[in-house]
Amino acid sequence: MMKTTMDVAWIILLATLSLQVGVGRSDCIWYDECKDSSTGKQNCAYNGTAKPLTDPKALQRLKHYCPGLYKGPDDTKTCCSPNQMYTIEKNMGLPEQLLRRCPSCYYNFLEIYCFLTCNPMMSDSVSVKQYSDNYTVVESVNYVMSKDFAFGMYNSCKNVEMPSANELALNMFCGRTADKCTPYNWLQYMGETSNGHTPFEIDFYIQDVPWVSPTNISSVPMNSTITPCHKKYGNESACSCQDCEASCAPIPPIPPPAVEPKILGIDAWYFITACCYLVFFIIFGISVMWHNIMTRNAFGIYTAEEQAHSVEEDVYRVNGDSHARRKKKKIMKRSDQLPAVQKEDINCLEKMGEKMESFLQRSFQRWGTFCARHPIVVLIVGVILGGALCAGIPLLKVTTNPVELWSSKTSTARTQKEYFDSHFGPFYRTEQLIITRPNNNSYVNHKLPPPSIAYTNYSNLFDNAFLHQLLDLQLQISNITATYENRTIRLEDICFQPLSPDNKGCTIQSPLEYWQESHENLDAVVWETIYHFNIKANYLDHAEYCISAPATTWDTTGLNQSCLSVSGQPVFPWVVMGGFDDNDYKSATAFVITFVVNNHHDESLNGPAEAWEKEFISFMKNFSSPNMTIAFTSERSIEDEINRESNSDILTILISYLIMFGYISLTLGQLNYCYCLGERMDRLLVDSKILLGLAGVLIVLLSVGASIGFFSYCSVPATLIIAEVVPFLALAVGVDNIFILVQSYQRDVRPPSESLEDQIGRIVGRVGPSMLLSSLTETVAFFLGALTDMPAVQVFSMYAGMAVFIDFLLQITCFVGLMTLDARRQESNRYDMCCCVQLPVEKSEKSEGWLFRVVKYYYSHFLLKEWVRPIVVVIFTGWMAVSFAFIHKIDVGLDQKLSMPDDSYVLDYFTNLSEYLHVGPPVYFVVEEGQDYVTMEGQNEICGGNGCPQDSLAGQVYTASLRANYSRIAQPVSSWVDDYFSWLNSGGHPQCCRSYNNNGSFCPSTVPDNTSLCKPCQLHGAINGHPVKEDFMKYLPWFLSDNPGTVCAKGGHAAYGSAVDLIHNKTGVGATYFMTYHTILKTSTDYIEALKHANSISQNITGLMKSKGKQYKVFPYSIFYVFYEQYLTMWKATILNLSLCVIAIFIVTFLLLGFDIFSALMIVITILMIIIDMLGFMYLWDISLNALSLVNLVMAIGISVEFCAHITRAFAVSLLPTRVERARDALAHMGSSVLSGITLTKLGGIIVMAFSKSQLFQVFYFRMYLGMVVFGASHGLIFLPVLLSYIGPPLNKAKLYRQQNAKKSSDHIQEQDTAGLTDNDELNDEPPDYQSL
Repeated sequence: MMKTTMDVAWIILLATLSLQVGVGRSDCIWYDECKDSSTGKQNCAYNGTAKPLTDPKALQRLKHYCPGLYKGPDDTKTCCSPNQMYTIEKNMGLPEQLLRRCPSCYYNFLEIYCFLTCNPMMSDSVSVKQYSDNYTVVESVNYVMSKDFAFGMYNSCKNVEMPSANELALNMFCGRTADKCTPYNWLQYMGETSNGHTPFEIDFYIQDVPWVSPTNISSVPMNSTITPCHKKYGNESACSCQDCEASCAPIPPIPPPAVEPKILGIDAWYFITACCYLVFFIIFGISVMWHNIMTRNAFGIYTAEEQAHSVEEDVYRVNGDSHARRKKKKIMKRSDQLPAVQKEDINCLEKMGEKMESFLQRSFQRWGTFCARHPIVVLIVGVILGGALCAGIPLLKVTTNPVELWSSKTSTARTQKEYFDSHFGPFYRTEQLIITRPNNNSYVNHKLPPPSIAYTNYSNLFDNAFLHQLLDLQLQISNITATYENRTIRLEDICFQPLSPDNKGCTIQSPLEYWQESHENLDAVVWETIYHFNIKANYLDHAEYCISAPATTWDTTGLNQSCLSVSGQPVFPWVVMGGFDDNDYKSATAFVITFVVNNHHDESLNGPAEAWEKEFISFMKNFSSPNMTIAFTSERSIEDEINRESNSDILTILISYLIMFGYISLTLGQLNYCYCLGERMDRLLVDSKILLGLAGVLIVLLSVGASIGFFSYCSVPATLIIAEVVPFLALAVGVDNIFILVQSYQRDVRPPSESLEDQIGRIVGRVGPSMLLSSLTETVAFFLGALTDMPAVQVFSMYAGMAVFIDFLLQITCFVGLMTLDARRQESNRYDMCCCVQLPVEKSEKSEGWLFRVVKYYYSHFLLKEWVRPIVVVIFTGWMAVSFAFIHKIDVGLDQKLSMPDDSYVLDYFTNLSEYLHVGPPVYFVVEEGQDYVTMEGQNEICGGNGCPQDSLAGQVYTASLRANYSRIAQPVSSWVDDYFSWLNSGGHPQCCRSYNNNGSFCPSTVPDNTSLCKPCQLHGAINGHPVKEDFMKYLPWFLSDNPGTVCAKGGHAAYGSAVDLIHNKTGVGATYFMTYHTILKTSTDYIEALKHANSISQNITGLMKSKGKQYKVFPYSIFYVFYEQYLTMWKATILNLSLCVIAIFIVTFLLLGFDIFSALMIVITILMIIIDMLGFMYLWDISLNALSLVNLVMAIGISVEFCAHITRAFAVSLLPTRVERARDALAHMGSSVLSGITLTKLGGIIVMAFSKSQLFQVFYFRMYLGMVVFGASHGLIFLPVLLSYIGPPLNKAKLYRQQNAKKSSDHIQEQDTAGLTDNDELNDEPPDYQSL
């Protein structure tokens, strides 16, 4: 009751006040126009009732702009004349272009001016504040409106987008950035004449109670009905999600970040791996204990008969010769333990294996004998064939283009890049500077306009003197000239000119473009009167305005300067500034200047740009200033620095190879203890094999050259990786074979009846199959690795496979001939380096060599002791388990900093890029040719304005931009479709779309508004602002050629000139793109995630279109996609490549080892362990997985074969009775060759790489090569013999059967039993003492 009484009393009081103040008041405060001002027409004072509006054009305009005031052709009364209606139409051109895409916002905005200008009861809310010209002209007014209307209008407009500028429209209307705009300062800004558009001052008052002026005039708040943006206005559609948050469907929540699975709080990989290892450890431990207790009787529990036999042996040991006993025991053990094999016991595979082994041995023996008997002929033929292949090297084409190097021609990103380049031209070349100031701690204080007395701080980058210095630098760079093919090249000859031919200005993204590269504009000062105070407006006021509205052509500070660049494009602050907090651009600590240069699909046309860039780099290297620090780069910088890096590392590579060459040459000879004691030094010069070692190295290099020449004939381009990696691999394989051949000859004793040539043939027959096994296995593995899509890996695999194969052919021919010639020289006692010097003829003594004796008599015995073997297994399997647990933590990608030399200027640029930039690379969503743009359905699949669904292309990208931290999409797309719609329906005078009266061609908005010259486009209607089919293609070419300006801000030439591919003589639309930006991307993970999310968005859009029967697709394109796409499937590619190599190794070893599946498995198991250990090593030493490391992993498999194949084959062909003895025998005869041939050879060369200036070399060559050698050698020389001693392949019964039935003497049988062992081998089961050595 009390509340009702108070409400009634309040209403009565308001009515009374209205009657009191209304005495003597009229409906209007003005009518018609009677004075021109610098900012527009001023109205004539009028104190009377509203007048009928009868002019047909004026009525049409009123109906269009102020439909709420239109009462029909005969009953419409207003306070505005036809001239004022024309002025409204003229002034509403820009708001209609920018706000019309959201109808409710646009019409809410119009209500302000409709009620201000034409409302027949305007005096209720508007009163005159000041008159001029003797009270005949209204100079300023007071305008009262309710909070509901003011805030409702603001809320309906606050999210409206400007697609071409990728910013909010309020940036153009509020005088400040949209995030700082409120209803109060928006209306205040629109009421100031300083904004350049308002002809008289309007003081807005936002309140819900009547406002009483100082002259005692009461005004009731204007409270017109507000249409929220998510609701329709009349027949218009509601605003789209992009322009109205309330129209959006609920945004899907951001998926939670992937959490590594845990078990009991422990990483699942760690936990599962640890459990598996523990199970293996228990099972293996029990097996070892069972073997020692039950089989070997470790506790010494004997039966009575065994004890008596033991006492008998003890007596024998005391009374007899222990050495003779050992000999007897050895002979008895071999004769007793070798099983008697019957023919029916032999299975088919064993028979085939024995035949394969015999066939290979006979074939190689015959071939070796032939080469030894005709060494000169073999050498000449080999050199001629190798030389013929090397003759193709001049035809070699080296790929240095990163795109060609890292991206397959058939990859998705590569084909999409080609599609983009062919339809829109390649992405621009960029020359970029990042400028900071040393000790950037000071600030520039700037006083805010009155009535504020506060100051605002700018970083010292905004210091006027510094800006002048920076402008001088920018102008100097713009004036750089270069010479190309006797022509002088200037920046304007190569730069991107978006408004050409109307505007020849180069596109330079720079904060100095806010002042149009003018020192005069930087120093411009103007005095204005605001709130009756005189304030100074200078360059900082202009900067503040341009930061808030970069697309404006006329600031409102009084300076009347444009914010557009010299090229006519807007300069976005987030692109040209860096190091700021949030959107506080005044705190920027870095300026970014980017010169945009044209790029050409035909590389030969880029010559002038590359010449200019060379001069640019030279200029920047020589430029210095104490006031600024500059990090810079150019389009050619990375390629130049990579080439410089490669050239600088040539010395490192040469030193590395020279060390390996020297080691090979010096250690290949036959040295004995006499030389170490200083005795028979003359004999040293005979037994050394320096020339043979050098010849072997030359053969390796010839094989590399032949491989390069072969593929040069085949027009397969090479890469720099070939020169850096393939020789290293060829040396690893070739040198190992060289050592095996030479050392087998050195250890062999020739029977008196055998000639040298027959001996060498016999040795080749013995080791040739092993060389074939390793070489053919690697060749097939590498050729299968060439099936990958990665060009770098593909080319490496092809060149490496061919080099290994040719190297084997040359070694089995030319090197055998060279070895024969060297053996003849040695037997004739001639000096190695000087064959003409000959020592007296004497019988030379064979020497096993100290390394061989150490391995045979000490190392092999120690390694295969019963207590050592389990320790080896536990340690190696444990390390493999640890490495496997780390695999999932290996980073994928390549830090671009690693590709640069450590003294490169580009490193500073990369560092500053990550530290200061706030926006990532541009990304283009490309719609392939086939989209129907002329129908409403087709337009709705793309557009983002009113009437457009949220799942359209623009809508989906906008939704993604709302989750920028997840999607890596920073902003909505620049949609040419939406801007085209706004351009067609621009309104105002003149309209954007006009044609010349005389010829019907396009009449740009820069032509004066004269109906005798041009007329508006005659549209056939529009639905929700969308043009009908008849109009779409007719006017689209005009839109794409129209330059944006003050009158028509929506001209599409600058923003979309290259975004639309017009086809069929400009009568159809082909491919188009919609551009936005990624968020700042700093790491490889950021780039990969950005690509992944962009692909996901495009797939969603494509899926929606295909659901409607469309056959084309939408795809994303950015300049870095072609490099980072490989990382999306890097693990898949890695597993596939390594699997193919391992499968090839298994098949080849299975066949060449005589269908021995067990030996093939032993090799594969060891290689897999090496690769797993390498992957764990990569994680521990911070080596990421990429194409380079994948090349090295493939090469690691090849080198691992060398470490494993020879020892495994030696074990497989051995006929000793137990696995331990066979493992010891294989390690003794092949271990020293592997150790000296690969391990020691490579270690010296690898260590040199640690001193390279190239970070790439240090990480991917020194570290990974070191890992290859260490893990390969340790597994091949430690783990593999132990593994073979436990689960190695059983004896081949076919070979054993052949041996047992041979009709030979007992001594010969014993020699066959020991597989080529000397007498010492047979009689010494334990290491000899020092005197024996």
